[in-house]
Amino acid sequence: MKDHLDDFIGKNRASFDDREPSDKVWKNIEASMNFGSRGWWNSVILWRAAAVVFMALSIYLMIPRQVPKPEDLSASEFNDVEAFYFQEISEKVELIDGFQRNEGLNGFTQDFKQLEAMYEILKEEMKARPSQKVKDALVLNLLVRINLLNQQLSKLDKEDGEKSDDEV
Repeated sequence: MKDHLDDFIGKNRASFDDREPSDKVWKNIEASMNFGSRGWWNSVILWRAAAVVFMALSIYLMIPRQVPKPEDLSASEFNDVEAFYFQEISEKVELIDGFQRNEGLNGFTQDFKQLEAMYEILKEEMKARPSQKVKDALVLNLLVRINLLNQQLSKLDKEDGEKSDDEV
């Protein structure tokens, strides 16, 4: 089928070339495609202005800005945090002492004393060379001590619960 059409067009090429659509047809095509009227949307000036704004915005967003980093904990805030954690630690130590059972506490007390010694070393380091890393290490030490106390309290509560169940 395609070959027949190609043959027909090839033989009658001259008759196709001499005909042109009328002006009325071209005007209808232009009217349907809005080539004749340039609205504000098709304005070259508008597109150029939009491109300039886009480029300026892109450059502004790509330039890195220097934002000053505030220190995580100031000295007074650190003292407040330290006082809070010391209060928590002392309350938990009193609870553990309230159980009045020292069996099995040797490993706990040894770990706890090591953490206290490490804390003192970190405090000396903080006095000599204060930095955010040392502050973070001090807070982490306090958190580890509280976690160790919580684990010991949980263990003692569990043992006390089992003992009271055995008595009943």
